[in-house]
Amino acid sequence: MTQSTRCDIGFIGLGVMGKNLVLNLADNGYSIAAFDLDNEKVKAVIAQDKFESKSDNARVVGCSSYTELLSKLKTPHLIVLSVPAGAPVDQVCESLIGGGVQPDDIVIDTGNSLWVDTVKREEKYKNNFILFSSAVSGGEVGARFGPALMPSGSAYAWTRIQPIWEAISAKVDSVTGKPLERTKPGEVVNEGEPCTTYIGPAGAGHYVKMVHNGIEYADMQIICEAYQVLRDGLKLSAEEIADIFAQWNKGPLNSYLMEISVDVLRHKIDVDGKQIPLVDVILDKAGQKGTGLWTAMSSLELGTPAPTISQAVYARSISSMKNIRVQASELLIGPETLSLSEEEKQSFIKNLHDAVYCSKICAYAQGFQLMKQAENEHGWTLNFSSIAKIWRAGCIIRAAFLQSITAAFERNEQLENLLLDPYFVEQLNNNQLNWRQAISTISLMGIPAGALSSSLSYFDSMRSNVLPANLLQGQRDYFGAHTFERVDKAAGKKYHVEWATADKEMKQVE
Repeated sequence: MTQSTRCDIGFIGLGVMGKNLVLNLADNGYSIAAFDLDNEKVKAVIAQDKFESKSDNARVVGCSSYTELLSKLKTPHLIVLSVPAGAPVDQVCESLIGGGVQPDDIVIDTGNSLWVDTVKREEKYKNNFILFSSAVSGGEVGARFGPALMPSGSAYAWTRIQPIWEAISAKVDSVTGKPLERTKPGEVVNEGEPCTTYIGPAGAGHYVKMVHNGIEYADMQIICEAYQVLRDGLKLSAEEIADIFAQWNKGPLNSYLMEISVDVLRHKIDVDGKQIPLVDVILDKAGQKGTGLWTAMSSLELGTPAPTISQAVYARSISSMKNIRVQASELLIGPETLSLSEEEKQSFIKNLHDAVYCSKICAYAQGFQLMKQAENEHGWTLNFSSIAKIWRAGCIIRAAFLQSITAAFERNEQLENLLLDPYFVEQLNNNQLNWRQAISTISLMGIPAGALSSSLSYFDSMRSNVLPANLLQGQRDYFGAHTFERVDKAAGKKYHVEWATADKEMKQVE
């Protein structure tokens, strides 16, 4: 096999995401040497490629080993990994070293690796090959027809990867910011802005993807809380709630997650000869793969509050406590059923819409502030306008809302929090009363709404120029001599009260 007849890209890992990325690459004119430990998956992707391309010309070539894969690639090699985060990534890297990978070869990890692991791997393998990372968002459909891609690592490697990533990524109209969607095999979108950009050094891309997933947790939980309020508080059917969500999706809440929520709520299955909404038979125990938890942990480590995101993680955890919840439901009482007139119901639905919208703003504000703090902590240079841009299509949290976030960071590159941007200030100020009324009514209904209510608490905390931390500092000084600053003295000066003495003398602490 000559250099000119070898494949452009090696691909390892042909699960749901890997298979669809391979087909996406093939649609965009790249030849792929594919390998998976399960040879049936190799056969399946080759068969699907032949069926979709309606051609016997091999765009995807199967390989039975790492050595064979490397032998079928143009040099220097470009290899994409789509394997589970953690040990499997290192296992593949070690196998590639054994198979003959070279120092100028590029290996791209597209999984949801923890960002600190990516930093360690780049250092570990730097003498064997160039490790590059590129988190992928969009699920299997995004991977197939255009995901959002968050690459980071070697700037040199990015020059080789950039044209490929820009080709396969989702695209948005450069004027309207609306997605330019393709939904059929073989389609290619060459116009518009690609939903990928170089994020920064090793780990930066995976960190941004981690925060993306944290926001995703929050957004999903906010929608789910609205669903429960409408179902249990207003006694609406799944179909009626779908109609409300479909209407909401025509306005500022337009998003992929709202769109799929409508589809899920409308879907019915046959149960004993009756058509039942699928959602009514799904067990209320949520799973999670860890990225939301990582985001919450990072917010605690950096001292940057993300209560809506954290609450979404807690909500999934408490959902898993099904047996305890069933027992407690028979012991603990809530308020009497709240009776609302039809007019009051319609007013409440409007308030709930505004509560969802404001809570969503807060969730994104928390995520972007967390990324900004991480930028400062780790010496990265993140372009937040570009990050918002690449999330406008392809990814799970894609939404019309992101165009406004893009504009906010274009107005002010140094914006510390979205709650300080004039547009979002106006949105929150105009809707905060309806938000409060919704939370008040939900509380009287006795329905849990941790994400919606914690978002309101975050908003109120952020708009308070004085918080009760003054008493807290007094408490800390009382039992632990932790000292405090004074509002009437120079910043940085510390004071301590001798609480155990009769006169409780206060002294400046050097």
